[in-house]
Amino acid sequence: MSNRAVLEVIALDVEDAVAARAGGADRLELVTDMAADGLTPSRATFAAIRAAVDIPLRVMLRMSDGFAAGDAAAVAALADAARALRAEGADQFVLGFLDPDGAPDLAAVEEVLAELEGCRWTFHRAIDRAADRDKLRKTLADLPGLDTYLTAGSAQGVTTGLPVLLAEAARTGEPGYQAQIMVGGGLALDHLPVLLEAGIDAFHIGGAARPDGWSGPVSAAAVEEWRTALA
Repeated sequence: MSNRAVLEVIALDVEDAVAARAGGADRLELVTDMAADGLTPSRATFAAIRAAVDIPLRVMLRMSDGFAAGDAAAVAALADAARALRAEGADQFVLGFLDPDGAPDLAAVEEVLAELEGCRWTFHRAIDRAADRDKLRKTLADLPGLDTYLTAGSAQGVTTGLPVLLAEAARTGEPGYQAQIMVGGGLALDHLPVLLEAGIDAFHIGGAARPDGWSGPVSAAAVEEWRTALA
């Protein structure tokens, strides 16, 4: 089995996806509208990207900025989007919702998961806004398909969250800590040595793959720099 660390890159469209794949990305997170920190892409966008690249795609399920699922109609719309994407062939997803108290919104998560038929999924950076990270992990531990937490360790980013990331990595395998830690959110190349030393083996980049910022496309060269650093 390979010990290669996983590199996931945010892609908005086919151009991004092709460049990320060329640079050595192992997986893509598909989103739209980064002004709202990443929302659910259209079924057509997913289909076009799926046709263009042969690496795994994790599709965001999120309809509005923030980490609340919304009212019953909003949760039903999320479930509808999940059903449509499944029908198009999507088989990996990204989601995560908190209630007003900062606890996981288990009812909303379970309603969406009912459409995923056991597909693998990431609980995204909502964990970094949770009132109690440990309790969140243990609450979600037995949900079907959950295999990854995307986290910076802090809402302020990796530099602030580094002690939390290292502490959680040290608990790998404990109840609530079986899912893979994927570090993202203000991640920089100079964070990698200490994270790799701690046994963290999955990394997520968005803006770092775009030398011209979010107004420009993913750069294959930028992705390759990260792939080389993780090799």
